[in-house]
Amino acid sequence: MELKWILILGLFLPSCSGCAIGYKFVKRKCVDEDECAVFPIVCGDYAQCVNTEGSYYCTCNEGFKMSSAGSCKDVDECLSSVCGVHSSCTNTPGSFFCSCSPGFHQHKSGTCEDIDECSDDPEVCGTNADCSNHPGGYSCKCHQGYSNYGNNQSKCIEMDCDQFKPESDVDHTLEKLKDLMSLLEKSCESLNDPHGEHVTGEKLLEKLCSSSDELLSDEKMADGKTLSHFLGAVENSMRLIGPQLKKPVTRIETDNTFAEVAVMRSQAPPSGRVTLNTDSALFKTSWETVVGNSYPGFAFVALVSYKELNSSTDLLQKMSKEKSDDKEKSVSYQLGSKVVTAVVSNTETKQLSEPVTLIFTHMEERAESEDMSYSCVYWDEAEGAWSGRGCERAWSNSTHTECSCSHLSSFAVLMALYPVQESHELELITRVGLGLSLVCLFLCILTFQFCRSIQGTRTSIHLHLSICLFIADLVFLCGISSTENRVGCGIVAGLLHFFFLSAFCWMLLEGVQLYRMVVLVFNTTLKHRYMFAVGYGAPLVIVSISAITYPKGYGTDRHCWLSLHHYFILSFFVPVCIVVLLNCFFFVITLWKLAKKFSSLNPDLSSLNKIRSFTVTAVAQLVVLGGTWIFGFFLFQEKGTEVMLYLFTIFNSLQGVFIFIMHCLLSKPVRIEYNNLFVRMCPHKKKEEYSSTNSQKPLRSDDSTGESHI
Repeated sequence: MELKWILILGLFLPSCSGCAIGYKFVKRKCVDEDECAVFPIVCGDYAQCVNTEGSYYCTCNEGFKMSSAGSCKDVDECLSSVCGVHSSCTNTPGSFFCSCSPGFHQHKSGTCEDIDECSDDPEVCGTNADCSNHPGGYSCKCHQGYSNYGNNQSKCIEMDCDQFKPESDVDHTLEKLKDLMSLLEKSCESLNDPHGEHVTGEKLLEKLCSSSDELLSDEKMADGKTLSHFLGAVENSMRLIGPQLKKPVTRIETDNTFAEVAVMRSQAPPSGRVTLNTDSALFKTSWETVVGNSYPGFAFVALVSYKELNSSTDLLQKMSKEKSDDKEKSVSYQLGSKVVTAVVSNTETKQLSEPVTLIFTHMEERAESEDMSYSCVYWDEAEGAWSGRGCERAWSNSTHTECSCSHLSSFAVLMALYPVQESHELELITRVGLGLSLVCLFLCILTFQFCRSIQGTRTSIHLHLSICLFIADLVFLCGISSTENRVGCGIVAGLLHFFFLSAFCWMLLEGVQLYRMVVLVFNTTLKHRYMFAVGYGAPLVIVSISAITYPKGYGTDRHCWLSLHHYFILSFFVPVCIVVLLNCFFFVITLWKLAKKFSSLNPDLSSLNKIRSFTVTAVAQLVVLGGTWIFGFFLFQEKGTEVMLYLFTIFNSLQGVFIFIMHCLLSKPVRIEYNNLFVRMCPHKKKEEYSSTNSQKPLRSDDSTGESHI
């Protein structure tokens, strides 16, 4: 455009050659200059340049007109009715074209006329409907007992509204679905009645999920018949609801139910892959599998997940009927994932042409081991039990399992728990050892409580240490294997957690007390409120935090102890390791200080020997109690070795015996008290008792420490 204005201005400027504007000097004469040839784009796009004598002018191409700016712009022919009725106009640069509306085709005369779909394709509505042609389309009026779910240009499907009527022998738990079934029955009947009261598919889906929530929130499927009725009701409901949903994808999540539905409507069957997912599973298949052999004009696929579907133990144990050998028959089963129901518009789903894929999220993060494995199962309504036929496991890890199934139904992942053969020898060692320990610890408690000659801070510590071990051993003996009751097992695990931690805390207090006796010398008595805060308060805080953080960590499938999942076992072993390390530190400092005092010029040999004996006893106690749990760590692993199992059983069951030997039988003051008690209980020993008491000086406590001599 700038070039054009330069040429125009050039008309009014004098020529250097002496020729007028628009002319050029050739062979001593002025001739016309062809501006269109010299400057081809002088008129711009969509225009033609016409040369004149001494000048030129521009004309717009057909379909364009000159604008006020001097350029050519397109003329929109579609602004005027150029295509006629039943057609649409599409403007193009410099032109336009007409196309017939859907349901019409172009006649030889150029006009659009209606397509009679009913005549062109007699099967367009199928054999279960009457076809009615109208301008631009057609509609299918279904026969009685058939419906196209409100899609008037789809083939009609047979309706079985009787399936929503409650059966006379339905379990009382399904009474909560009565309102839903009644609503679905009315919706089914209204689909074939143009004047009936229709309920939208979205409302029906909401009602299905809320009714499912109400049932699952407080019911347990006690038998196969009840579970079959429930899952069958959900599947039939989705077959009625799915085709009525308007959106391509509908998702709904309630308290106990999660559903996702995909719907496709088109004249031609859809193709390609389709994927649905809920909070607990992912479902993958193809639209060809969803459609099947017949396509009525729509297709849908639905996935429903139940968050709290509890299956009874009897139903899970029916899995063993598929196993033949004796070892497999003793296997127990648990649901390893949430149950999901997969439904498609294809009614022939007993043997699919292409397997479908389901990827489940495990309810509990747990890897397979020798005593546990995952398997893919579906609910067999005919058998009233979980079955693995037709479903194969593709892969599995600690968090997910992928299943490939050749049919559709309700699916889940089961955990097969293989029983661990407990050794009778171990059971005998445990019972005998813990029985002896309980007797010895009871004697320790009586000794530390009533033996006045040994009363002091260390004796108080030993008393509470014995009480904690006595209660822990008693709970261990009675409840370590009570895994049937999940709540009771958790309580047992919590008590063991508390009292074993408390025992280690009292051991820490003994190390602190010995350190104060050697290093501080004066004011060595610990106040009871401080001892109780450490001995019972610290374990209570640890157990409370652990229970709030991960309550499922108390109780496992094999023992009523702390779970290994999420490293929950560290809530016990970390405090134990800290106590052992601190005690080792205090004992090393104590022994070092004792060695320095023994090497001094005027050592108090009596007090030093006494403290040395205390320290040796405390170190031995730490080795016995602390070393036991080194073996215990391996015992509660998924794959504990048999050697570690025996070592833990022996050392743990005899802890009370070791405490009694170290603090009672090896203590001279205690032996004297036992001897005096024995003499008083035997009248014929009075003479020996009198001579013994006269020859033995009374036992006195050290004023500075409050501790007895050994």
